[in-house]
Amino acid sequence: MPPASLVPLLRAAAIGTCLGASVVVVHAGQGDAIATAEPHLSIIPRAAAEAARVEQVTTPATDFSAPEKFEARPAGAATSLKRVNHDAFSHASANMPFEREMDFKVGNGLFRKVWVAAPSSTEASDGLGPLYNARSCQRCHIKDGRGHPYEGQDDNAVSMFLRVSVPGGAPGPIPGSHRVQPDPVYGEQLQDFSIPGVPAEYRLDVSWEEIEVALSGGETAWLRRPTWRAEQLGYGPLAEGAMLSPRVAPQMIGLGLLEAVPAADILALADPEDADRDGISGRPNIAWSREFDRPMLGRFGLKAGAPTIRQQSAAAFSGDMGLSTSLFPAGAGECTDVQPECQAAPDGGSPLEVDDVALDLVTFYSRNLAVPARRDVDDPRVLRGKQVFHDAGCAACHTPKFVTHRLADRPEQSFQLIWPYTDMLLHDMGEGLADNRPEGLADSQEWRTAPLWGIGLTQTVSGHSKFLHDGRARNLLEAVLWHGGEAEASRAQVVEMPPADRAALLTFLGSL
Repeated sequence: MPPASLVPLLRAAAIGTCLGASVVVVHAGQGDAIATAEPHLSIIPRAAAEAARVEQVTTPATDFSAPEKFEARPAGAATSLKRVNHDAFSHASANMPFEREMDFKVGNGLFRKVWVAAPSSTEASDGLGPLYNARSCQRCHIKDGRGHPYEGQDDNAVSMFLRVSVPGGAPGPIPGSHRVQPDPVYGEQLQDFSIPGVPAEYRLDVSWEEIEVALSGGETAWLRRPTWRAEQLGYGPLAEGAMLSPRVAPQMIGLGLLEAVPAADILALADPEDADRDGISGRPNIAWSREFDRPMLGRFGLKAGAPTIRQQSAAAFSGDMGLSTSLFPAGAGECTDVQPECQAAPDGGSPLEVDDVALDLVTFYSRNLAVPARRDVDDPRVLRGKQVFHDAGCAACHTPKFVTHRLADRPEQSFQLIWPYTDMLLHDMGEGLADNRPEGLADSQEWRTAPLWGIGLTQTVSGHSKFLHDGRARNLLEAVLWHGGEAEASRAQVVEMPPADRAALLTFLGSL
C-alpha cells in the first residue's frame, strides 16, 4: 500500500491539472515524482459558477419519492434512446456530430474485423498471433457487452482467459507499486489458441463448490466457488507459485465518459486510511502511460491498470490477439524467448500490424459506445430499491453521479452529467474474491469498483446473467453476496433485510 500522504498529493496534482496546468508534478517520499496530469484531454477549465452547479447536481440523493432530474439519461446527452434489444450496447453517442459518424462506423468495422495469420493475401488483416485468445475484439466483447464465462465444458462461445504471474515482482515506477512478475515461459497472459505450427499455451478448466447462504425471511441463496486450472499446458508446467486470475471481457458502454471524469473528482473520494471511519477506504491505482511516458490515474481494467482507452485497446490487441501497435510494438505479442516456434512465426507488421490510424479509430469507437436510457425510473419498486441501495451503503463505492470535464475536442463527452455508479477506485473485496495477484498499486484482494450502468441489460445483450470478474455469480443477488472486505457490512444488511427490500434492491439494479 502506498503511503497515506500519497493520495493528498495526487489529489493536489489533479486539481492543478483541472485548473489548466498542462503538467503538474508533485513529490512524495524520497523525491519520487508523482503526476496525475490528464494529457489525453483538451480541458476547458470550469468557471466558478460551473463548479458550483456541478457540486449541486452531484450531491447524493436524499429524497426517494420520485426520480432525480435527468436520472433517466445516465450518459447525459450521449444517452442512447433507441429501442432496447440485443444491439442496445452497440449504438453511437446520441450527441455525436454527423461528420464524426463515419469514424464510428469504420471503428466498428475494425472492432469486428477477423484477423488472420501472416502471411496472407490480405495484408491489412494479417498478423494474428502467433498466440491469441480471440480473432477479433467483438469475439470477446460480444455485442459490445460482457463476454461469455467458461462453465466447465467445451463451448465455442467462451470469451475469457487467465492472467498469470509469479511472486517476487520488482518495485514499479510508482512509489508503492510492484511490477507484475511474468511466468518465465508463459508471460503475463495465457493464450488458448495459436496459428498453425505453434503450440497453444493451455486449455481452461474449472470446478465448482456450492455454498449455501441463509437469508432473512426463510430464503436461501447458493453461491458457487470456482477453482480455475490451466490444463494441457503446451510448454511445460507453470512456474512454482504461479498465480492465476480469470478475466471475463467487460461491457464496453460509456468508456469515453469515464475517461472524461476529472481526476480531481475521483481522487476526492479516496480515503486509504479510512479517516471518516465508515469502513470504506478506496484508493486510486496510478498507472504508467506508455503514450505520454508518465504516471496517470488508472481508470480501465478490472484493477484500474490502464490510464486511457487507447492504452487499454492497444494492450488488448497485443495480449488477446498478438497484434503489434505503437504502444505495444512486439510483433510476436506475448511470445517469450523460450517459445521458439512462436518467435520464429511470420510477422504481419510493416512495421506495425495495427497502425496508429486503425488504433485511433478503434479507440474512437470504444469511446463512443452509448449507454442506454434507464427503464422504469419512476416505478415505486425501483424507487424503493434505490433507497435500499443508499441505506445499505452501496453508494459509498458505487458513486452514482459525476460531471465530466468540458472538452475542446470531444463534444460527445463534454460537460455531461453521468450516472455510472462507480468511483473508479480500488477497494478490498475480501478473501472470497481475491485472485492473490497484485497489479500496480492494487493488492491481491483489491478490485476497481465496476460501473453498474447497463447491468440490467446483460441478459438482453449478452444472452446470460453471469457477473463478477470471472462470471461466478449467476445473477445479481449472487454478485452482491460475494462482496466482502470493505463491502462486508453492506452485504450483511442485504442478507438481513426484509425480503421485500431485497427484491426491491434487485429491481433497482435491473433498471440500471
